[in-house]
Amino acid sequence: MFSKETYIKRRASLCKEVEDGICIFLGNNLVGMNYADNEYPFRQDSTFLYFWGLDYPGLAAILDCDSGDEFIFGDELTIDDIVWTGDMPTLKENALRVGVTKTAPLKDFKAYIDKARQQNHTVRFLPPYRGEHNIRLLDLLDIKPSEQTARADKKFIRAVVNMRIHKTPEEIAAIEEAVDISTLMHLKAYRMARPGVHESEIAAAVLQEACCRPGTSLAFPTIATTAGHVLHNHGFVHTLKEGEIFLLDAGAENSLHYAGDLSSSMPVSERFSEQQELIYNIHLRSFEAAVKELRPGNPYRNAHLAAAETVVEGLKDLGLFKGNPRDIAESGAYAIVFPCGTGHMMGLDVHDMENLGEQFVGYADGEKKSTQFGFKSLRLSRKLEPGFVFTVEPGIYFIPQLIDLWKAEGKFKEFINYDKFESWKNFTGLRNELDYLITEDGARMLGTIKKPMTLEEVYNAKQS
Repeated sequence: MFSKETYIKRRASLCKEVEDGICIFLGNNLVGMNYADNEYPFRQDSTFLYFWGLDYPGLAAILDCDSGDEFIFGDELTIDDIVWTGDMPTLKENALRVGVTKTAPLKDFKAYIDKARQQNHTVRFLPPYRGEHNIRLLDLLDIKPSEQTARADKKFIRAVVNMRIHKTPEEIAAIEEAVDISTLMHLKAYRMARPGVHESEIAAAVLQEACCRPGTSLAFPTIATTAGHVLHNHGFVHTLKEGEIFLLDAGAENSLHYAGDLSSSMPVSERFSEQQELIYNIHLRSFEAAVKELRPGNPYRNAHLAAAETVVEGLKDLGLFKGNPRDIAESGAYAIVFPCGTGHMMGLDVHDMENLGEQFVGYADGEKKSTQFGFKSLRLSRKLEPGFVFTVEPGIYFIPQLIDLWKAEGKFKEFINYDKFESWKNFTGLRNELDYLITEDGARMLGTIKKPMTLEEVYNAKQS
């Protein structure tokens, strides 16, 4: 938890931005896996954490920008609770830690909202992403779950995004801690990736590396696979074999719930094959091309296009593309090997604030998100500003089903040599990812521990 002054300042800034109305905040509750008392690990809502700082279930809060009132609603522990949890601070004590003096039982939350609505106050809420929130909003505001996201308050959303998107020095320090832990997770994988090792063994070791520090956990479900052409492969089903590429996409969340997000691609053998080295180096050049575009005022879309153009240039030299690389990138034909975006915002959420809407977070007001395959997966496009924290993660993927479909449809045949692609369909895929901060005059890679990127660094990491 940060100082109470941090949370007081954040709430005051939010009220100044939204100007009026009542902003409601729904904390998360415990959720049973297969019955009520066998719960999934608790994770507090990130926006609730940002403004109210309290990291336990059963809470809601109101920021009344008309009266200036701040309320945290929750129930005190009963003796039935205490025998399972031990003695805990009271709601009042916890609220004072974040600068809030007014608390009330959870049952009074609806009564406060009902009175506000009767007095014609504007009641503002954020898009829900949990079933429990859908039910709560139905009860509070009589809005059907199917309508709640569309009716979420746009002014409230934009105000939260405008605040959370610019990271303060204390937030950056927390993110760097998470990035360093994430790097240690990846270094563990480099040492373990050998023929005969099962994907689940590496995933377990990565989890152990993340969780051996107090309050640390995974920022998202780990991807640990030799099937790197499957972008989000969460099943650990393969035994590593000589000559394969092992891909790890994993990150830690520190005790304040700030995230790190890194990807690594490494040989299962001591070294990549000559063909694998060719693709790895094309990818590395695309990464470097994207990083060169990171500076205040430059749209992140330019970083994405620079990465895509560099991938195309390299694969054109191998005969896979034809024509002008820039034209190929801008047309969207590049997506046959690079169907995802180059990066995304990162902070309290590994895809920061994605629950509030990608359009609000990654795109400027009035900027339309593409619906075209490839470009539609670009989560971040807007002009970069000091304080932005995000990932850079270009990739090269040979996806047999995608190649076959586009070939059958004759898509972009003026740019793509489909006959050449046939011999590459079993290559799989690779990516690497690092995290960056936009500064006043450029960009800085986050983390104090070096993650391998060049071939020499990769090979040295496997020997360490």
